[in-house]
Amino acid sequence: MPAQQKKLLFCIAGVLSFACALGTAAAVGTQLWVRGSILCTTGALLVNASGPELHKFIGEIQYGLFCGQRVRQCGLGGRPLQFSFFPDLLRVIPASIHVSVILFCTVLIVFALVGAGFFLFNAFGSPYETLHGPIGLYLWSFISCSCGCLIMILFSSEVKIHHLSEKIANFKEGTFTFKTHSEQFANSFWTILVCSLVHFLNALLIRFAGFEFPFSKSKDSGTITGAVDLMY
Repeated sequence: MPAQQKKLLFCIAGVLSFACALGTAAAVGTQLWVRGSILCTTGALLVNASGPELHKFIGEIQYGLFCGQRVRQCGLGGRPLQFSFFPDLLRVIPASIHVSVILFCTVLIVFALVGAGFFLFNAFGSPYETLHGPIGLYLWSFISCSCGCLIMILFSSEVKIHHLSEKIANFKEGTFTFKTHSEQFANSFWTILVCSLVHFLNALLIRFAGFEFPFSKSKDSGTITGAVDLMY
C-alpha cells in the first residue's frame, strides 16, 4: 500500500482512538448507565393494587458509576431522592466489582489516548522502535478493546447478577420494600460498547495498511525453511 494511504489510515485510527477516550471520559461522569422503574411491593400489597392502580406505586431510577437519582412512588406521589455510591452505598453494593469498573474505565481512557498518540506518530513520523511500530499499535488497540469488554462484563454482572438496582432502591428503607419492575442499560453503557468496537476496527485498519498480525507466521519464512530441509 502507498505511504500516503497508510498515513491516512493511521490518521483515521488516531482520531477514532482520541474520540473514544473523550467518549469514555464523558460516559464515566454521567448518570446514564442504567435506567429503570421500581415497584413499591409493600404499598401495592397493602391496597391490593392491580391494573391502572399499580402505576401509582411504580417509581423511576437511573444511575451511573458515582451517583444517581430515584423517584420513590408509594401511592402518595413521587418523591425524588439523590444518592451517591461513595461513600453512602459502599456497604450494600459489590464494592470490589464497582471499583474495578471505574479502574478499567480509567485504563481505557489512558490507553486510548496513548494509542491515539502513537497512531498519529506513525502517520507523521518514522516508526523506528517496536512500541512505535505496528506491534505497539496492535498492543494499544488490544488493551483498549479488552478493557472495554471487561467494563461491560463486570458492570452487567453487577446490575443483573447482584441486583444493583434493587439494592439501591431498598437502601435505608425500613418499612417499604422495592422490586425492580423494568431495567435497561442506557447511553453511557452503549458508548463503552461502541468504543470497544472502534478499537477492534483500529486493529483491522492496521492489518489493512499491510502489517501482519503479531505472532503470525509468514509464508515466505515457511517456504525458505522447507527448501533448506530439502537440501539436507
